[in-house]
Amino acid sequence: MKALVIGAGGQLGRELVRAVPPGVALATADLPSFDLERAGALDLLLKEEVPDVTINAAAFTAVDAAESERERAFCINGEAPARLAQLVSERSARLIHVSTDFVFDGERARPYRPDDEPRPLGAYGESKLAGERGVRCQCPRAVIVRTAWLYSGTGQNFVKTMLRIMRERGAVRVVADQVGTPTWARGLAHALWMFAVRPDLSGIFHWTDAGVASWYDFATAIAEEARETGQLTAPVHVEPISTSQYPTPARRPSFSVLDKVATWEALGTRPPHWRVQLRHMLAELSVEEGR
Repeated sequence: MKALVIGAGGQLGRELVRAVPPGVALATADLPSFDLERAGALDLLLKEEVPDVTINAAAFTAVDAAESERERAFCINGEAPARLAQLVSERSARLIHVSTDFVFDGERARPYRPDDEPRPLGAYGESKLAGERGVRCQCPRAVIVRTAWLYSGTGQNFVKTMLRIMRERGAVRVVADQVGTPTWARGLAHALWMFAVRPDLSGIFHWTDAGVASWYDFATAIAEEARETGQLTAPVHVEPISTSQYPTPARRPSFSVLDKVATWEALGTRPPHWRVQLRHMLAELSVEEGR
């Protein structure tokens, strides 16, 4: 099987490259040589690589910037996935597309199921929902995997930002009234490869690590686990605050926990708790940093 990973330089893309299964011939695409915004780029890429399965891990993920760069967000998150799905379908190949919990408004009192009606709160979620709909329209056999609160040892993410601020200031204020599930990109990458080798699966699925947390819970765990690995040498004060105390250009869902039961049953596996995954990631990062 030949697989193509688009967005291979991002935090998820790098983990996909790292976790490629034996027997899979891998091709990758990312900036600067490949640009989703360039007309004809996808057509040329698919013609050159001719993959059996394509995993689209590329996205415009700057939630706040999407409010002022709406056209660009929709180009990358909406139009490009739809075009990719069309090209994949024309070649009778398979597509796995990564989406987000931000397609929901966070108003439910239970985890969101794949068939719940999306109601995004801002441009980022709207653009990702447009991508989902374009993919489903152009390639009904595609797999769409929604995830949430993604982080890894590379790139810019909440964990690395918290570590930097905690080291610099010894204290941090974090929103406590937004609840979801942290997800290590490594675990998501393994799940996506499981989908890649299962041509019988199609439709919308949810995948995150197990458990739930607020951003405050997540930050507190980062501080505690980083002390254990030596990445923080002094105690850190983590202060819980409300969303209203930390205004941002884009609204965030207050409750974006995803229901993963159907996905776990389909794949025959379930991930560890998010705190276990965080511990593994920080231990690995500590080695890389030489701490």
